[in-house]
Amino acid sequence: MVSRRKTIRPGFKNMIISQIPVKYRKTRFWRRIIEEAEKPRRRRRVVNLYELNRLTNSGDIVYVVGKVLGVGELSHPITISAFSFSKTAYAKIKKAGGTILATSEFVQKYPTGSNVKLIG
Repeated sequence: MVSRRKTIRPGFKNMIISQIPVKYRKTRFWRRIIEEAEKPRRRRRVVNLYELNRLTNSGDIVYVVGKVLGVGELSHPITISAFSFSKTAYAKIKKAGGTILATSEFVQKYPTGSNVKLIG
C-alpha cells in the first residue's frame, strides 16, 4: 500500500500569503484564495480554457484558484491569474490577446478583488 502524506506543502500557502498585503488578507476574496491554497494538491481545482471562454467576456479580470489547462480555445482577451498554467494554456491565452499576471502582480493591481471573477 502506498503511503500518502496528510500534510500539505507549507511553502505554497506561505508563498501566496506573503504576496498579499496584511490589510487585505481579511477580505472575503483573499480569504477564499488562501483557503484554496491550504488544500492538498490532489484536491485543487482544474479549469480548462473552454470553460473560461464560456464563463467570461472580453476584458474580464479572472483569478483561477487552481490550475488552468489548455483544452479548448479562448476567443477573447482576458486578464488572468492562477496558481499555475499548463504550457498550452499559457500559449493559447497569449494568442487570444490575454494578459497573464503572477499572483504578486495581481495583488498590486487588484488588492481588494473588486470586479474580479473568482473561478474554480
